[in-house]
Amino acid sequence: EMKAAFAPRGWRVLLAVPFDDDSWDYAAYSHIVDFMILMAYDEHWEEGTSGSIASQGWFERLLDARMKDLDPRHTIIALGNYGYDWVGAKPADDLTFQDAARLAHTTDAEIDFDPDAENPHFTYKGADGAAHDVWFLDAVSAFNEIHASDIYQPVGYALWRLGSEDPSVWSVMGRPYGAPAPDGLKTIPSSQEVYFENQGEILHIAAEPSEGQRVMEFDPQTGDIVDENYTVLPSSFVIQRFGLAKKKLALTFDDGPDPTYTPQILDILKEKNVRATFFIVGENAGAYPDIVQREYDDGHDIGNHTFTHPNVVELPLGLAKLEINATRRLFEAITGHSMRLFRAPYLGDSDPTTYDELEPVAVAQKMGFVTVGLRIDPDDWLRPPAQTIIDRILRQVADKDPDNAGNVILLHDAGGDRSETVKALPKLIDALRAAGYELVPVSELAGLTREEAMPTLPPAMFEPLVNRSVFYTLGYSGHLLQAMFIGAIWLGLARVAFLSGLGLVHRWREWRRVKPAIGGAYPEVSVIIPAHNEAKVIAKSIERILASNYPDLEVIVVDDGSSDGTSPVVAGRFGNLPNVKLITTTNGGKASAINLGLAQAKGELIVALDADTLFEADTIGNLARWFEDPKVGAVAGNAKVGNRINTVTRWQALEYISAQNLERRALVTLGCITVVPGAVGAWRREALERVGCFPVNTLAEDQDLTIAVQKAGYRVVFDGEAVAWTEAPDTVQGLVAQRFRWAYGTLQCLWKHRGVTFRPRYGTLGLIAIPQVWLFQVALAIMAPLVDFMLVWQILRTGLDYLQHQSQFNPDSMMITLSYFLAFMATDFAAVALAFIIERNENWRLMLWLGLQRFCYRQILYYVVVKSTATALLGPFVGWGKLDRKATVTLPPLAE
Repeated sequence: EMKAAFAPRGWRVLLAVPFDDDSWDYAAYSHIVDFMILMAYDEHWEEGTSGSIASQGWFERLLDARMKDLDPRHTIIALGNYGYDWVGAKPADDLTFQDAARLAHTTDAEIDFDPDAENPHFTYKGADGAAHDVWFLDAVSAFNEIHASDIYQPVGYALWRLGSEDPSVWSVMGRPYGAPAPDGLKTIPSSQEVYFENQGEILHIAAEPSEGQRVMEFDPQTGDIVDENYTVLPSSFVIQRFGLAKKKLALTFDDGPDPTYTPQILDILKEKNVRATFFIVGENAGAYPDIVQREYDDGHDIGNHTFTHPNVVELPLGLAKLEINATRRLFEAITGHSMRLFRAPYLGDSDPTTYDELEPVAVAQKMGFVTVGLRIDPDDWLRPPAQTIIDRILRQVADKDPDNAGNVILLHDAGGDRSETVKALPKLIDALRAAGYELVPVSELAGLTREEAMPTLPPAMFEPLVNRSVFYTLGYSGHLLQAMFIGAIWLGLARVAFLSGLGLVHRWREWRRVKPAIGGAYPEVSVIIPAHNEAKVIAKSIERILASNYPDLEVIVVDDGSSDGTSPVVAGRFGNLPNVKLITTTNGGKASAINLGLAQAKGELIVALDADTLFEADTIGNLARWFEDPKVGAVAGNAKVGNRINTVTRWQALEYISAQNLERRALVTLGCITVVPGAVGAWRREALERVGCFPVNTLAEDQDLTIAVQKAGYRVVFDGEAVAWTEAPDTVQGLVAQRFRWAYGTLQCLWKHRGVTFRPRYGTLGLIAIPQVWLFQVALAIMAPLVDFMLVWQILRTGLDYLQHQSQFNPDSMMITLSYFLAFMATDFAAVALAFIIERNENWRLMLWLGLQRFCYRQILYYVVVKSTATALLGPFVGWGKLDRKATVTLPPLAE
């Protein structure tokens, strides 16, 4: 029926049949099924008398009988590879090949290759003195059976049973019919079996896997193996367990120390007079050495839990040793004591059964450590409620099954939110004591004194002192980086709040107040344009000034040693205009050129602008109207990027709107603007002459002059409607050059006017404006890269943690970092949006570039500030760094 049902689906029917049972109609079955599997073993079986499992004569006799009825093309011969251990009349115990080899090794029995049966065999006496008779099948017996069967050329061979076999049998299987014995039979690979001796959660590897060796004797006529001798028996892992103690329990805490939860746990243990065991992670211990010292001083055991909590078996041997040794060295540096207790991350219990679980134990043992396992695990790392933690522990402690009984309780004092563990601990201690249990450190279960578990280092050792300086430096550096990260975040948020809040106040005031109007005669305005190699842009700049709706203007162009024909362009285009004057001089810098023009200017008000800047028609009038107030010494205009032609210039356009102009709005609200931009600003001539005109000893002459004018008692205001469009650098190289000059010049100004800082006599200029430049433009810019660095580092670290921890992965650190960063980004985005609302008539599509600006453009600015700060500290002279003009400014509306 099965055959009929399987056939339409193309499925095969294989039938396993006994080898020695004449009641079976082998021929009839073979005509029905696709393959017959002959189970060629159990000549003697568990319930019978002792003897060979498949003697060669028995095997060959029955094989001949079976093959008379069977088609070899549809016959599979299953070979045995296991053993039986008979003692008296009792049923035999099943043995794997590894069991048989271990028994022979531990009892010093000699394995005999029985000449009649051609099966291996030995006898031994058990612990009770009873005689044991062991027969088993190995790779040699399998070869002889295959060698005898190959004359029939069966379709294949099978093995009974997987996991119990002699590993060298695989050198015999799958070879051509009639092949001679392979050399692979000489070496017996080690086994993955693990054997345990005794009970307890303290682990010691008594034997490790090793290869076995055999020599063989062959019949020269037949090629059969007629004798074998095990010269070296293969071995498996043998684990000795100890530490089982009635009514004694050890509380152990993994993954610490943690600055929040470990001290709370230590307080509870001290109050309850309990000595526990802490398995510390080195990187946490290095960050909080005082907590580790307290753990030791409070009388607790301290063990090694590696340095970064990796899965040790996945590491190269050298790195695994480094993980363990680094934590030991750190502990020695902190306490002056060494450590012997070890628990590998992910060692789930006291019965490690795979090579992966045992490899860390072997590595640590060779380094002198004693491995501590566990049996009682409430899975507190999953953060169950405190009562659940207590109930799970009490239930496991009361388990009467010897395979589950344990003395070591696993808890965690770090690696996430451990508040429920802390909450459970007092009640757990009381409940265990009420049940009659004594709480002891692991060293007591291991039979070690406290001094043996944490030996004192020789007093003359120099190495711990060196280690202490190294580890403490690393630990405190980590704290410093974290503090700077948090500091940068808060400074960034403070800056956004500062600028946005005051920007809104300014916008509200601007909306409510009536702007001053120029009454009567217009004060004469002299527009001074310093020009050095500005032939491409100078004519257009002058045309825009002359197109102004301000009635009384004088334009003075100072050619500051140009070599590109700037003067001929000015003379050729405007030489016949009486209100345009050209002055030619040798190159002396921007400030010197402006001062030269100022000496010949007739105007009461001075407008100085860069040659690449294009004024709107009402810009000069909007600047001039504020000077009706005699206390106003300067007016800052609204500079905008006019060449929004690529990514670099769009980033700058966004910055001008969201940072520079918003900052001026904020500071004018407090009456303390720090920069009247060189691109668009107006000055009272009287104020300039009073402070000595434009300064020539700083690179940021506009900022220097702005501060000086306010120090002289004048007010500086901002007019958002006095718009000028300037040409921004359109390459990264040009941008870096420009911003380096600005940043270096700012540092020069801050140092030059350091006497203003925090001086009440200068009002908000000294108490707010100058300090905020130090804080936001210098300190924040230096620290801000740490925000991005820490985010990237935390992402990489979190990825590594996930690969290492898998199911126990704790994303808390990453989530905290992301929360800070996202809060910073959201606030920053809101501030930019506010700047666009305040600015009005701006292209909101620029905000699409905000993400790239945050992660790319600002890194350039951070680099510039750091470089300029380093340059200022080193003290070399820095020139003005004139930029190449490309005449790419266009007047609004701007096409994107």
